Amino acid sequence: MKLIETPLAGAFVIQPQPHEDERGWFSRVFCARWFRDHGLVDTYLQTNHSKSVSAGTIRGLHYQIPPAAEVKLLRCVRGRVLDVIVDVRTGSPSFLNWFAVELSSQNRNMIYVPFGFAHGFQALTDDCEVTYQSSTEYSPKHERQIRFNDPRIGIEWNLANAILSPKDASSPLLDDSFTGVDL
Repeated sequence: MKLIETPLAGAFVIQPQPHEDERGWFSRVFCARWFRDHGLVDTYLQTNHSKSVSAGTIRGLHYQIPPAAEVKLLRCVRGRVLDVIVDVRTGSPSFLNWFAVELSSQNRNMIYVPFGFAHGFQALTDDCEVTYQSSTEYSPKHERQIRFNDPRIGIEWNLANAILSPKDASSPLLDDSFTGVDL
């Protein structure tokens, strides 16, 4: 696996290094020792799998606060998505900056989302499937949301036809009192 830094400290794109032959390919997508050796979280308590039926579907922006803050490791196993992370760490030099990367079944890339980041993605094709591991179990009372089109953040989504769940559509905009998440 190859670790690629993003402009947001602690967040990485991870490129699996497939071994190919006439049968196809084989790729390691997780190894606790490799993650530990690179200073990354190496224990995941929950694995999720989502399917977005229509291109334009946006899931997010979500994060959890302590004591249930989480690290996520995501990959797209069918179709293509624009994966977006937002730094919401109190005092971070990149506070409210965002980074986006295309994840697809073709490029096989993954994104490592550290503690203190909001996360979301938009399906760029119909019938997208994303799997992600989480270092912490889902905790509804610790979950927080930010509206996908919050003007304080200014994410440039690829498709204008946003399809949202009622929960994501009613996510709040950040106000001036939001100073981040203390970890």
